[in-house]
Amino acid sequence: MTFFRLLVIIQISDFKALLYSKFSSKILEPKRTPLYEIHRSLKAKFVDFAGWLMPVEYSGVIEEHLRVRTSCGLFDVSHMGEVEVAGPGALDAVQRLITNDMGRIGDGGCQYTLLCRPDGGVVDDCIVYRFSRERFLFIANASNTQKVFEWMRGQVPAASVLDRSGEFAMLAVQGPSSVEVMRPLMEMEPASIKGFHFVEAKIKGAEAVVSRTGYTGEDGFEVYIDPKDAPGVWKAVMDSGARFGMLPVGLGARDTLRLEMGYPLYGHELTDETTPIEAGLNRFVSLDKPDFIGKGAIEAQALKGVEKTLVGFELLEAGVPRAGYEINLKGTKAGFVTSGTLSPVLKKGIGMAYVIPGAKTPGTEIEVIIRKRAVRARVRKTPFYRRKLFEKTV
Repeated sequence: MTFFRLLVIIQISDFKALLYSKFSSKILEPKRTPLYEIHRSLKAKFVDFAGWLMPVEYSGVIEEHLRVRTSCGLFDVSHMGEVEVAGPGALDAVQRLITNDMGRIGDGGCQYTLLCRPDGGVVDDCIVYRFSRERFLFIANASNTQKVFEWMRGQVPAASVLDRSGEFAMLAVQGPSSVEVMRPLMEMEPASIKGFHFVEAKIKGAEAVVSRTGYTGEDGFEVYIDPKDAPGVWKAVMDSGARFGMLPVGLGARDTLRLEMGYPLYGHELTDETTPIEAGLNRFVSLDKPDFIGKGAIEAQALKGVEKTLVGFELLEAGVPRAGYEINLKGTKAGFVTSGTLSPVLKKGIGMAYVIPGAKTPGTEIEVIIRKRAVRARVRKTPFYRRKLFEKTV
C-alpha cells in the first residue's frame, strides 16, 4: 500500500467518523434512499450522514474520484432536500429570501444562491430552479432541509412553501463522458441543455427533471425522478455508462472532488455564524436589487471589510490537513482549517481555512498545525484543479 493511498484512507476514515459523530445522535433510525438495496448489492460502505444512511465509497475513494475526472461516475444524492415556493407572489417571495437576483434568470434556469439571517449568517446555500415566476424549487443541503423549510415558511407567509423532498429521488451523472452516457437515455439531445439550466424530459420512459449544474468541476447532469423509478433509472444509466467504465461514486469522493474545486460545504465553510462576504461569495450577492433578508449586514461588511476571510491553501510538505486544525502566521495563530484532504489529482494536501486579513493574500506562507507539528503551506487561489491542466497529465 502506497503512502499516498494510506493517507487518503486515514482521511476518509476521519471523514466518516466526523459525519457519524455530527449527525447520528440526531436521528436514531437513519433514512434510506430508494437505491439503498442497490448500494448494498454493490458492497458499498455506508455512513450516517444528516440522518440518511448513505454510501461513502464502493471500489475506493481514489478510484472513484479519478474515474469522475477521466470518464464518468454516478452518485445517489437523494438525501438532498427539495422545497418549493409557489403561488402568485412566488417571485417576490424568492427575491426577499435569497442573496442572488432571480430576476436575471429566465424560466428553465438554475441559480446558486444563499439564504441569510438578518445578521448575514448563512441559513443554507441552495440551487434554485425557476419553472415560472409562480413556481421555484430550492435544492437544500440534507442537513438543513427542515431548517430551510421552516425558515422560508416563517419569512414569506404570502407564498406557498412546501417540503417536497419525499417526492424526489436524485441522481447525479458527473464526468467528461456524461453527455455520451445520457444521450441514449433521453428523447432529446442532452448537450442542448445549457449550463445551469434544466428541462422536463423522460429518462427511459420515466418523467424527470434534468439539469446541468454539478458539484465536482466536471460536466454532468442531475436527474430528479419519482422514487419508485429510481432503481430502473440507476440501472439504465449504469448500463449506458458501462462502455466508459462508469463507476458508482460515494460521498467520500464527492467531498474530495468538491474540495479540489474549492466549493464550500455547509457546516464547514458556511454556517449560521458565517456571512457570504467572509466566505468570499460576493459574486452571489446582488446588493443592487431591492431589500432581501440580511442585506443591511452584508452591505456593511462589503464596505467595511471583515475580520476573517475564507482562503484556499496547499501544503508544501507531506501531511493531511483536516477541519479544525490551527493556522499560524509567523508563529502566531491566524485562523483554522474548515476542510482539508489529500488531493487524488494533485497528490498533495489541500484545504480551505478562515484566516485573518494579514494571511489572506495568495502566495502568503502559513503553517498548518498537524498533530502538534507546524507544516509549511501556501495560500493560493481556488480552484486547485482545472481540467485543461489535468488533461496534460493523463
